[in-house]
Amino acid sequence: MKALVTGGTGFIGSNLAKALEARKFKVWVLDDFSSGHFKNLIGFKGEVITGDISQRELWDWLRRDFQFDVVFHQAAITDTTLQDQRRMMLVNADSMRFILESVFHWRAKLIYASSAGVYGNSTPPMREEEGLVPENIYGFSKLTMDRIALSFIEEHPEVQVVGLRYFNVYGPGESYKGKTASMVYQLYLQMKAGRRPKLFKWGEQRRDFVYIEDIIRANLLALEKGFSGIFNVATGQARSFNEMVSILNRYLGTNLEPEYFDCPYDFYQNYTQADLSKAKEKLGYEPAYNLEEGIREYLERLGESTGA
Repeated sequence: MKALVTGGTGFIGSNLAKALEARKFKVWVLDDFSSGHFKNLIGFKGEVITGDISQRELWDWLRRDFQFDVVFHQAAITDTTLQDQRRMMLVNADSMRFILESVFHWRAKLIYASSAGVYGNSTPPMREEEGLVPENIYGFSKLTMDRIALSFIEEHPEVQVVGLRYFNVYGPGESYKGKTASMVYQLYLQMKAGRRPKLFKWGEQRRDFVYIEDIIRANLLALEKGFSGIFNVATGQARSFNEMVSILNRYLGTNLEPEYFDCPYDFYQNYTQADLSKAKEKLGYEPAYNLEEGIREYLERLGESTGA
């Protein structure tokens, strides 16, 4: 099968491109290199296309000169603190129309990355059809993207489109994300350097942290199934940042107390937890990693000895 991975130099996209290649897919990566990094693709053997997904001309050219069986759309502006609403909407939402037009032309399947940001601070556990009240323009752009996809699914049921709402993803390949890297990685860097981990007061905010290997598996499961829809991808467990610090202390052999400070954002998600009923029933998705298992494997892949 021929696969196109947008955002393929990024954290999730690069892991997915390599996983597909390992399964004998012929893979093309599409990226504008605005936030990804070429080093994420060291070892990747496929072709790389440089382009901006928000440009119609790019998609006109791709439809004319290429044929794909499946598109894994991972490209997006993922900085949830960005306040440029127009740019966020052009890249994350409006580009979805060009992608859907292209998969319709190719008769390809589309599997795309949505986000738990669509739920904002709605009451957990978050279910796909409820609590769609985003707190920031990022979440709103992803919700708009989902609604564009659902309208397309209704109009063109013969083309399979699957949206995966990622919760808080962490794992190898995110080191180039800078301030948008996961809290697992950011706290690891602080504690590895012997510094007290910095948390918003009082570290009891809870998130559904999901390891990259579960994200990749969910994408592959979505490819295997012959239907369309939107699904949560997470662990179904909400864990606090204080718990994360305790786990890191245990594996790193440190005893560093958190340093708490005021949250500077008025749109912060305080509690995310996914309801996985739909993903389990339709995709057969079950998380393979809890937070302890995911952090342990992550640290080992970063070269740390966890005592496991």
